[in-house]
Amino acid sequence: QVQLVESGGGLVQAGGSLRLSCAASGRIFRINAMGWYRQAPGKQRELVAAITSGGSTNYLDSVKGRFTISRDNAKNTVYLQMNSLKPEDTAVYSCNAEVISSLLRPVSDYWGQGTQVTVSS
Repeated sequence: QVQLVESGGGLVQAGGSLRLSCAASGRIFRINAMGWYRQAPGKQRELVAAITSGGSTNYLDSVKGRFTISRDNAKNTVYLQMNSLKPEDTAVYSCNAEVISSLLRPVSDYWGQGTQVTVSS
């Protein structure tokens, strides 16, 4: 089994920065793509940023140039550096990972419980 734990959320003023971390642990042979999603109250969950095992990235248009996703494969950890935060970035941010627990098993998706990011104006 695999567990993902996010950290780094909090309350910041507009224009500030936060760095989110998501560490995966458990039965992990390999992690393919990892990503950050967010969901604000009453709104649909959306993909913020994703990164493949090879380092290829993609971002939600509204965060391009402000957010940077990265990963440390040795630590099974993905990060989201968030700069120039705006009130509209306020949401619960959740980590997702595509995990292969052993060589002969298929990929399974796992989710963290989420971390709250609140940006005040």
